Amino acid sequence: MQNMEKTYYSPQVQKPNCEILKKLSSNIGLEIDPGQIENYKDVIDGFIDNYSVLNDFPEPTLPVKYPRTPGHRPAPIDNPYNAWYWQTDIIGATEGLLKGKTVGIKDNVAVAGVPMMNGTKILEGYTPEFDATVVTRILDEGGRILGKTACEDMCFSANSFTCSTGPVRNPNDETRASGGSSSGSAALVAGGHIDLAIGGDQAGSVRVPSSWCGIVGLKPTYGLVPYTGAMPMEFTVDHLGPMAKTVFDCALMLEAIAGYDDGLDPRQHPGMEIPKYTQMVNTFDN
Repeated sequence: MQNMEKTYYSPQVQKPNCEILKKLSSNIGLEIDPGQIENYKDVIDGFIDNYSVLNDFPEPTLPVKYPRTPGHRPAPIDNPYNAWYWQTDIIGATEGLLKGKTVGIKDNVAVAGVPMMNGTKILEGYTPEFDATVVTRILDEGGRILGKTACEDMCFSANSFTCSTGPVRNPNDETRASGGSSSGSAALVAGGHIDLAIGGDQAGSVRVPSSWCGIVGLKPTYGLVPYTGAMPMEFTVDHLGPMAKTVFDCALMLEAIAGYDDGLDPRQHPGMEIPKYTQMVNTFDN
């Protein structure tokens, strides 16, 4: 055991033997002599050896700075508008821009130790081991995260009835849809159950439910808010944005989550500067 240099791991790709290569060539109508089969095997083995080097690289991850418990899936009676996917209680820093604010995180954004299904049964049972960058920033600024908000199945709807945990109802009229795909975030903010929420927007998924529920939602400038640790849809359209009851609170949350992510999100430019959005709002009001 003392001479064991590293733990055995199963290779990602198994090397084919000559018999397998011969069968494959025959299946596609190629007549390859045994000498060529050996040559092909040597070439393929070399590619697989190079590919396997990737196993030795440490997988990049994100920090988890604040303690939490896994939480629970709320019972229907404790789940207003069916808008929570999962409830937890993660307390952030004692001071910061978001001190005293309660926050919901759309369920396409990773929160370590808390289940995440992105609205679809395909991912049910998955639990991230890291916090998305926006989650860490919210906690660093004193926010208190109360759970994961329900979203549409794979975020592919602007309504609120495709989530695998059931439709999300509009708090202004529960016979109506709340919009999507950040349906739970909008409903819980509008209903007064949380102060702020994170939404994701590729084609209206922050703006549509915000407008339908009567709150403020912002799709930020591309790359302004890091997408690191969120479930992507397509690199050029992925956005995370704030949702709140007022323009000021929306600006406050944007101020907390915007900014360069040390190169982890290639959507971002290293020279970006983040203004005091709340001061800009106050100046406009005056």
